[in-house]
Amino acid sequence: MKKIQFILLVALTLGFVTNSFAQPKNYQIKNGFGISGGITQYEIITDNFETTKGEGWIGGMSATVLLPHRWYGVSYGMQLSESTFGIMGRLNTTDVTAQEIEYKVFKAQLAFLFHIKLVEDFITLDAGPVLQYNSKLELTDDMQEDYFLLGYNNLKAQDISDISNINFNGAIGLSAGFSLFKVKAQYLYGFTNMFSKLNDQDLNIGDNNSKFKGTQSMFAITAMITF
Repeated sequence: MKKIQFILLVALTLGFVTNSFAQPKNYQIKNGFGISGGITQYEIITDNFETTKGEGWIGGMSATVLLPHRWYGVSYGMQLSESTFGIMGRLNTTDVTAQEIEYKVFKAQLAFLFHIKLVEDFITLDAGPVLQYNSKLELTDDMQEDYFLLGYNNLKAQDISDISNINFNGAIGLSAGFSLFKVKAQYLYGFTNMFSKLNDQDLNIGDNNSKFKGTQSMFAITAMITF
């Protein structure tokens, strides 16, 4: 019994020594937890509709892992955002004046990013995949729900609200600042078709036989505080 206790004691001691001295001190991994917030410019790029860019907000949390002996670091986190954008439409089929129909969409995103060190940890190039869950399209003005979308005689603004909820994106950007505070500029582009779900619906599109296709584009400026 005493022999077993001695072996366990030696094993535990070696474990602590290994954790403490396996790497040189200047190779110590630095972990951080960040909170960020900022503004966005958003649109859905499509050939089906005439769209305009809109604004919104974004906020999130992320965990960072800095590797001093490597040329990169990594982070993973979650972002929440709400953005607006416009699609041109008409009050009725005889109206020749186009008006902007404003939609808003809420998004929850999970991101895994690599941070390539351009100037040590002060300036990094950030890139990686982003998995997104988004809401349906919602009109900011319910009075516009019966407006006709430009290019269609029977398709109304309310008809295209049920878009695809799961989408996959790529993000690239720059971060600049110090360990506790950084300013970030990020561009996010959608790799999946946000309008694909519309093709499975029995929408009245008249003689327009083109498939619905739309990819999102979002530019964000944020500030992040790291603890």
